[in-house]
Amino acid sequence: MTAFIAELIGTAVMILLGGGVVANVVLKGTKGNDSGWIVIATAWALAVFVGVTIAGPYSGAHLNCAVTIANLALGKMDLATSLSYMGAQFLGAMIGATCVWLFYKSHFDTTDDAGAKQAVFCTAPAIRNLPINLFSETIATFVLIFTILHFTDAKLSDDSIVGLGSIGAIPVAFVVWVIGLSLGGTTGYAINPARDLGPRIMHAILPIQNKAGFDAGYAWVPVLGPIIGALLAVGLNTLIH
Repeated sequence: MTAFIAELIGTAVMILLGGGVVANVVLKGTKGNDSGWIVIATAWALAVFVGVTIAGPYSGAHLNCAVTIANLALGKMDLATSLSYMGAQFLGAMIGATCVWLFYKSHFDTTDDAGAKQAVFCTAPAIRNLPINLFSETIATFVLIFTILHFTDAKLSDDSIVGLGSIGAIPVAFVVWVIGLSLGGTTGYAINPARDLGPRIMHAILPIQNKAGFDAGYAWVPVLGPIIGALLAVGLNTLIH
């Protein structure tokens, strides 16, 4: 399996499971309807575990543009390779989001709440305050990347995230879990440009009844925030080492 395919499949499965839990919680008539934030945060963490386990042996399991940008900033990847990774992540996220829609289509059709349907695909602020929302995404991503930088050999090399095989994916899942539970309440913790923008585009394209708009006024926040957070994490890690 090539690194591109690994990133694509790993990201697609991560979004299938992560978007899937949101659909199960917020859409009308599902078995998990109204089961709450803890269910969402827990399943998202496990979704990351599954995606990292799939892609790890072949690509290092970035599955996140913020991780790839951190690698690029550290000089661990060249520009062409990093762009290939990010392209795979965006494409995988779009595929995964489409699969969630197909899987839960009957429930999308019976759900009237446009915001709930959009939430399956992408994040939105609990209180719309763009500077604070940007700060939230920046800090949450900083925590993610700065912690990953300290796994195994404390460097974000291609194999550091899963240096222990599948077991190596567990620490990443725990970090995502605690970020969701502790820092996810303001914006929904995208912490990954591909995870938010790719599905957001699919939400705009797919024939979903009574859906919300694209919200371009906010869509840049879960893209820019994670990029800033990743670069700050790399900067601090370089400074202290």
